[in-house]
Amino acid sequence: MIKVSRASAEDLPEVATLFAGYLDFYHRPASPERALTFLRERHERGEAVVFLARAEDGEPAGFVNVYPTFSSLSMAPVWTLNDLFVAPSARRTGAGRALVRACADEARAAGAVAVQLQTAPENETAQALYRSEGFQPDTFAAYYLPLAT
Repeated sequence: MIKVSRASAEDLPEVATLFAGYLDFYHRPASPERALTFLRERHERGEAVVFLARAEDGEPAGFVNVYPTFSSLSMAPVWTLNDLFVAPSARRTGAGRALVRACADEARAAGAVAVQLQTAPENETAQALYRSEGFQPDTFAAYYLPLAT
C-alpha cells in the first residue's frame, strides 16, 4: 500500500535522496546535499509543491515536484509537473500512479485548469502512465534556450 502526502520541510532530506536519483536518471548528477538546498529554497519561497510517496513500511518510494503557474491562453492557473521519480525498489507498486493522482487532485482543488508536463521521448514507461491517467500530447512544439555556459 502506497501513501502519498504533501512533503513537509522535515521530509525534504528524504525527498532530496530521491531527487538525486531522478537527476542521475536524466544524466544530471548532483549530490543529495545540493538537491536538498534546491528543494529547501523552493519550499521556503512557496515556489513548489512536493508530494512524497511512502511504502507501507514508511520508506520513501517516490516524489513529484510541481510548480504552480499560469496559462495566458486559458487565463487560469495550471500546474507544471516538473519532476516525477519512483525509487527502483518501489517500481511497479503503484507509487507513480498514486503520485500523479495526488498531484491532479490537489491541482484541481487549487483551481488549476490543467496539469502540464514533459518527459524524455524515450521514457515510454512514464508516457504510458501519463496516457493511462488521461494526459494528452500537447499540440505546441517545445523549445529550450540554454542560457548558462
